[in-house]
Amino acid sequence: MKTTNESPHLAALLLFATGILAGFFALATAVKAQETGSERLFQQRCGSCHSLQIGQNGIGPHLAGVIGRAAGSIEVARYSDAMRDSGIVWDNRSLDTFLAAPHEVVPGTRMTVTVPDDTQRAAIIDYLENQ
Repeated sequence: MKTTNESPHLAALLLFATGILAGFFALATAVKAQETGSERLFQQRCGSCHSLQIGQNGIGPHLAGVIGRAAGSIEVARYSDAMRDSGIVWDNRSLDTFLAAPHEVVPGTRMTVTVPDDTQRAAIIDYLENQ
């Protein structure tokens, strides 16, 4: 076996490259887990009443493109008068406040689910933004 002074440098370079690749893999895995967690949260907390498909209203309206949309504005969806008259345009802040306490934000809303956990609300809102 031939040894040279370059062997320690080559070994260090290979170790460094392996570390970089492992770091990228770990980051990609963490991002995928976060995406999966957000989707899972949406399905658990919202999916039984809401769809992300345009025109596919359930008990509640579809949530495709909800960011920037006026509350109560999907024509064929069933809304309470309170929601139609709320004047809310959905953004991160209004969604966060509403999901935390729907009946306090819009008294008379038909929304029955609350999401009291800040982290879960943020994950659901981020998921909605990225659909």
